Amino acid sequence: MPHPYVLLSAAVSIDGHLDTRPGEARLLLSNKEDFDRVDSVRAGVDAILVGAGTLRADNPRLLVNSEKRRAARIAAGKPEYPLKVTITGTGDLDPDWKFWHHGGGKLVLAVGDTAATKARSNLGNLASVQSIPAENTWPAALDLLGDVDAVERLMVEGGGTLHTQLLGSGLADELHLVIAPLLVGQPDAVRMFGPADYPGGPTSRLRLMEARQIGDVVLLRYAPKDTSTEPQ
Repeated sequence: MPHPYVLLSAAVSIDGHLDTRPGEARLLLSNKEDFDRVDSVRAGVDAILVGAGTLRADNPRLLVNSEKRRAARIAAGKPEYPLKVTITGTGDLDPDWKFWHHGGGKLVLAVGDTAATKARSNLGNLASVQSIPAENTWPAALDLLGDVDAVERLMVEGGGTLHTQLLGSGLADELHLVIAPLLVGQPDAVRMFGPADYPGGPTSRLRLMEARQIGDVVLLRYAPKDTSTEPQ
């Protein structure tokens, strides 16, 4: 199968932060209406991917919360919940995280055999662990998801390192960026994007697919592979 369609999803402050500085209480950037929108997007994908750093920092469950949406997935012949996927370079994964104990299948993409061995030792039968090479990591990961797990639509919910790597590699098909009316201001706060050789460089303009107000936040949907150098 071809690579899955890769959808990046995040909420950020006006000054581009995903959270406050590490170690502080999690900053809730979105609102009730947008959380429901995210739930709808989750219900429409085959897998949800987060980095091990996000699991460590936020301990999320990553579920489809709506019973109606889960029932619609089952009626369509899909699992009740999307496959939950994380990627790790160390295998240092805590078996007590909520990720492993709530809803759906779990897959670990371990970068290299050493990380895979440690992940299997830590998790036992809580998740399937697959080793992927350190070279060409993301194409290999997407190949595995498409070929082995038949994932056609993949939602990536962070963190910033994953978003940066996938956009920088030209592998993201869609970006959902929610702008919250907050200014974090901390120089060491967690940022959405880091340095990368983004395709087309700083003059490349992504195509805006949608701009929508949702309560006090704004959703911007972009097509990263559809770019120009001229203002629209």
